[in-house]
Order: sequence, then C-alpha cells, then structure tokens
Amino acid sequence: MESYALLVAATLNAGTVLALAALGLLINEKAGVLNLGAEGMMLCAAIAGFAAVVHTGNDWIGFAAGMGAGAVLAAIFGVLVIWLGTNQYATGLALSLFGAGFSAFAGIAYVQEKVPERASYAVPYLADIPLVGPALFRQHPLVYVTMALVLGLIWFLYKSRPGLVLRSVGESPDSAHALGYPVRRIRLVAVVAGGALCGLSGAYISVVYTPLWVEGMVAGKGWIALALTTFATWRPIRVLLGAYLFGGVTMLQFHLQGMGVDVPSQLLTALPYVATIVVLALISRNPTWIRINMPASLGKPFHPGS
Repeated sequence: MESYALLVAATLNAGTVLALAALGLLINEKAGVLNLGAEGMMLCAAIAGFAAVVHTGNDWIGFAAGMGAGAVLAAIFGVLVIWLGTNQYATGLALSLFGAGFSAFAGIAYVQEKVPERASYAVPYLADIPLVGPALFRQHPLVYVTMALVLGLIWFLYKSRPGLVLRSVGESPDSAHALGYPVRRIRLVAVVAGGALCGLSGAYISVVYTPLWVEGMVAGKGWIALALTTFATWRPIRVLLGAYLFGGVTMLQFHLQGMGVDVPSQLLTALPYVATIVVLALISRNPTWIRINMPASLGKPFHPGS
C-alpha cells in the first residue's frame, strides 16, 4: 500500500507541472490567442530558474526568474501577433524552436551544477496519517498553490467583471472594442500572464520535479499542456483533473518498472504521449462539443477599425 501512496504523491508532483502550463495557456486562449510556444518558454524558464537557484539557493527566487523568463518571451510573442499581425501558429512554433536552441546554449555551463539540498516539506500532523499523509501532505508548497490557483481562476473568469471582459475579448473582440475595451492591451496582458505561468511550470521542473539541468528536459510537456486545454474544454477544474490524469500516466511507467513488469522501457516512456493522442482522438469525434466550449475568436487576429 505504501507504494500506491508514493504513486499518488508522484502523480500530484508531475500533474503540477502540466497544470501550471495548461492554466497559463487557458488564460491565453480565453482571450482569443493561441500560443504554440509553451515548450520553448518552459525550456528557457527551466534554465533561468535553475541558474537562479544555483546562485542564490532560494527556490522562490528560481520560480520568480522562471516566471520572468516566460513573461518576457510571451510579451515578445504578444507584440508580434497582436500589434504586428504575424501568424499566431507560425510565431508560436518559432518561439518553441527558439526556446529549445537558446536554453541549450545558455545551459551549457549548468549541466554539472546541482541545486542545494532543500528541507523536506510536510504539513504538521496531517503528514503523519498512514497512507494519506505520504500521498497528500508531503508535497512542495507550490503543489497546493496550484490547487488554490485553479479556484482563484474559476472565480476570476466566471465571477468577476475583469474575467467577464477577458472572456468577451476571446468570444467577440469586435463587440468588446465597440464597448470601449482595449482589446489588444487585454490580450497582451493575458498572454504575458499565461507566459508567466508557463515559466513557473518550467522552473518547477528544473528546481523541484527533477532538480538538475539537461538540454531538452521539458520533453514535450509543453505540447501535452497545450492538448490538455482542449481535453479540459477550457475549464480550469478540468485542466487540474486532466493534469493529474496525465501525471499519473507519466508516473505509472516508473511504478510498473519498480514492480518488475516486463515491458520495454521505450513503450512505457511513450505512455503519456499515447494517452494524449487517444484522448484527442476521442474528443475530436464530437466536434460540436468542442465548438460550443471553444472561445469563438481563438487564433483569429483582431485589427481595430477593420
């Protein structure tokens, strides 16, 4: 039973990576902007966060550095697609390619570096509960922050006026513009906020999830997070549940290997990506359902006065 508790704990840890990135992309898409550059932003944030922790020894400074790197790259992307009118798909792919190359170059000096040992995190009393304690209450604080972020985002999007404005920009930017809202500035703010969350996810990978730096260590998680927003039909709570589902599939490969299951390791490594393809294939069988939930202006440029 203890091994199952460890599997649950690892699932929450892995799911946090996907949830943070997917929530950032959700904010982008709610404003009508599709950013395919999550993988590149996460890689640059991973090296920025790791380098910051190596030099300061403080996780939270590393997270701030990762968020800053993600926000800067997202701001550049936002200016290009929102003000200069470049193609969102091509620009996002270019951002991913740039992030992969730049992070590899910047990270050369940090390949052999190690982050300082950190104190173990445990919720007093609750962490000592048999099975439940090791599974749920010995996580890094950012795991619980992510859960709270989901609740905050639900309130923001569906209960607050700024959230309503953000969704209206994603649904009908022309109508929002006619009502006097600065559509392009709102979209840029959403893109930067989304980039910051993708950056936080990247920093979490290199600082907590696998505390080291290796070229390409994000390993497709940015693409899985992108697919997760569609899987969750643009709902924050479904993003969190979907992130834990995919996180569980990721950790299952290690659990099965630990149990001595005679399955090729390459097949187990491919499980998360196979699951992504299967889920998207199942969802695509009902395009009407996706169309109803998807922001109406997703991926469409907006030009004031056109």
